[in-house]
Amino acid sequence: MEFFRNTNIDFLGKKWYFLSFSLIFSVAGILSMLFWHGIPLGVDFRGGTLVYVKFVNTPDLKAIRSDLDKAGLHNAVIQSLEAGSNEVVIKLDLKETSEADLSKGKNQIINALETNPVQGKQNINNSDRIGFAAVRDSLLAADPLHTDPAEYDRQARRVLDFRDKEHGGVIKSMDDLKGVVPDPVLNALNQAFYTSDFGVRSADIVGPQVGGQLKKQASLAVGFSLIAMLVYLWFRFELIYGVAAVVACFHDTLITVGAFSLTNQEITLTVIAAILTLVGYSMNDTIVIFDRIRENVKMMRRESLAEIVNKSINQTLSRTILTSGLTFLTVLSLYLFGGEVLHGFSFALVVGILIGTYSSIAVAAPMLVAYTEWRSKSSGRGAIPLPAPGAKGKVRVKV
Repeated sequence: MEFFRNTNIDFLGKKWYFLSFSLIFSVAGILSMLFWHGIPLGVDFRGGTLVYVKFVNTPDLKAIRSDLDKAGLHNAVIQSLEAGSNEVVIKLDLKETSEADLSKGKNQIINALETNPVQGKQNINNSDRIGFAAVRDSLLAADPLHTDPAEYDRQARRVLDFRDKEHGGVIKSMDDLKGVVPDPVLNALNQAFYTSDFGVRSADIVGPQVGGQLKKQASLAVGFSLIAMLVYLWFRFELIYGVAAVVACFHDTLITVGAFSLTNQEITLTVIAAILTLVGYSMNDTIVIFDRIRENVKMMRRESLAEIVNKSINQTLSRTILTSGLTFLTVLSLYLFGGEVLHGFSFALVVGILIGTYSSIAVAAPMLVAYTEWRSKSSGRGAIPLPAPGAKGKVRVKV
């Protein structure tokens, strides 16, 4: 299937427009990273506390932020999760917590949200604190049924299954347990527990050392992937092919990270995974064009390299539009409907696929031609050796 046949677009003739576009977005991203928003690293890299909170009703993010501010927890990042789930994640910088006791940050958030605690009772919705042992032990202490202790194991399990499996982790009132457990058990639970309009589902702590290690490993992963691809293309084609492809991938990475800085969106581990995916995706697209250039070098020996490159890009244009277009529609759907959790990951893919497809045509190919022309002029030769498939030696192409 082809969208275009026999196209003859002069891509190299528009190289200065492409260069201007790349410079504008690259410089804007660099300025944002240096002077405006910096590189907005997520808690995974900075270190900090993540608390997942489920609410009975649709959460009011402004009210949550107000409660945190009153408790002295400023600059917390609050994000809603999937639509309709009534669940949010609260991200707190490590500097807002005690480094000596990382669990202190989690407890501060819980205490900040519990604006009306009942003295002498525990919030049964806080599954991070109230588990099987807490419910069973309270029943054993009260002994409302005057029966075998194993019975209280079963009653505690019923309560937690009702809370977690049937109500998603939060119940509106202790009265919701009527019919789930016997009345004496419910009365005993009322003496020990109460319900609030939220429940803490889980809490994760990322220490400063772990965050630093993740930052280093993420940088090494991106760097090593670019070096490995440079070596591969050097072996497969020639060094200039590898350099052009790696420069194009670096260009894609810079603009993608710059887009996160300009929009002040956090870069998390999932975003790094997306960037590594984009490096491979962009490189594959570039290799397809380079491979067609190598084939055409052998068949179009009397044409200039610029004409060969233009012809090769036009010949692969239909394939590029089909592959990149379908992939873009998929990640765009993920961005629009994937929810807050996948927002950063899908945003990186949306930006990266657009820029990666663009750079294969507008950065890598013109750089190859520019280097070849420069080398030809500096050496005083009218032809530059380029690889050709199946050839034992080099093919000389008129420039």
